[in-house]
Amino acid sequence: MEIMIGIIGLLIGSFGTWLIYGKILKSHSQKILRVAESKAEVIKKDKILQAKEKFLQLKSDHEKEINSRNSKIQVAENKLKQREAVFSQKQEELSRKRKETETIRENLESQLSLVEKKSSELERVQKQHLEQLEAISGLTADEAKNQLIESLKAEAKTEALSYINDIMDEAKINANKESKRIVLQTIQRVATENAIENSVTIFHIDSDEIKGRIIGREGRNIRALEAATGIEIIVDDTPEAIVLSGFDPMRREIARLALHQLVTDGRIHPARIEEVVNKVRKQVEEEMIETGKRTTIDLGIHGLHPELIKLVGKMKYRSSYGQNLLQHSRETANLCAVMASELGLNPKRAKRAGLLHDIGKVSDEDPELPHAILGMKLAEKYKEKPDICNAIGAHHDEVEMTTMIAPVVQVCDAISGARPGARREVVDSYIKRLKDLESLALNYPGVLKTYAIQAGRELRVIVGSEKVSDKDAETLSYEIAKKIQTEMTYPGQVKITVIRETRAVNYAK
Repeated sequence: MEIMIGIIGLLIGSFGTWLIYGKILKSHSQKILRVAESKAEVIKKDKILQAKEKFLQLKSDHEKEINSRNSKIQVAENKLKQREAVFSQKQEELSRKRKETETIRENLESQLSLVEKKSSELERVQKQHLEQLEAISGLTADEAKNQLIESLKAEAKTEALSYINDIMDEAKINANKESKRIVLQTIQRVATENAIENSVTIFHIDSDEIKGRIIGREGRNIRALEAATGIEIIVDDTPEAIVLSGFDPMRREIARLALHQLVTDGRIHPARIEEVVNKVRKQVEEEMIETGKRTTIDLGIHGLHPELIKLVGKMKYRSSYGQNLLQHSRETANLCAVMASELGLNPKRAKRAGLLHDIGKVSDEDPELPHAILGMKLAEKYKEKPDICNAIGAHHDEVEMTTMIAPVVQVCDAISGARPGARREVVDSYIKRLKDLESLALNYPGVLKTYAIQAGRELRVIVGSEKVSDKDAETLSYEIAKKIQTEMTYPGQVKITVIRETRAVNYAK
């Protein structure tokens, strides 16, 4: 019974709790619903407000765009009106000009008809005059015109020849003056040296006792030296000196240096001689390369092939008619640079060609070729410029000159080699050659005086005007030139100038 009462009480309590909880849930859900409705209302109002603002913004932008378009349309309308006004103005002006043109054309037509009438009348009058002139002169109009043309031709030809002769004489005078000025200034601006090369070298020793050691037992040392160097070694009674004789300066230098090392070392025998000579030969080759480099640096020439530099250094040990080849090439290079500058040419190219113009003399390749051709082939082989190669090959006229540098190199080579003292020549023989040159011309009849000038390159012959005519002067210069060619030996060419003048002299007493 008590259990049943407890169960019923529990049920009644649970039901009551459920009712209370339901009411609480109902009230809470109503409260949540009210909050949600209020928030929804707020969001709704915000959205409506944003929509209104967006609408107003779009409306404002649309109005601005419409106003902008309206203003552009207005501007376009104004421009169109202006163009219409200008067009109408131009149209009016065009119609006015058209009327003026029609008026002018009518006037021109009337004037043209008048001119045609006058022209026909003038032709008729001219025809009458021509007929009268022909009747008076006895010549037709064509014949008179031809005579006038021929006379004008002859007069114009005479004046033209006179004008041409004046221009040619003036050009010759100016050209001679300018060429002499350039050559003289070039020679004066380049320092020169006299030839000092010989075919023998003197090797000085401290005492004559060393001569016996150099000769060796039964002459074996001196024979070994001569065989190794190719130089004749002369040991005679000359005190404290040994003569090294040979025409190759490079061999003489090798022999001199080898002798110096052998004498300094004291060991002189055939095996040692061969060893020292080979060593000295390598030293000389290195010295050649160093000399070539120093030469190119001194002259300001860059970019030469190493083989060309070696050939330039080898020139130090070569000579031409007693003139050191390297000294001659350096001198020619400097002369070329100065002369090219005076003529408005490239001085660097000219200097390069002047330095390389004789490299064919020191090359061992194809010795049968002339040295100018061989030098040109070497320059082409080592990628030198075509104008440089042509200048090298043409400096003795063995190929045709195709550049302006070529004659400059030829002239400077002649200047360097032909001046007195450049090449070894005894002064007495040089003076004798000049005297022979003057005496040869003095033997001709009518010759009063002769002068050999420019180191024997020109012979001036003064003749008596009463004995030799102008025509005889030309014949005399030709005969003297032929006689010099057949009877004398000379470098280059000799210019013969025959001078004939008439002088009238009186005295006022």
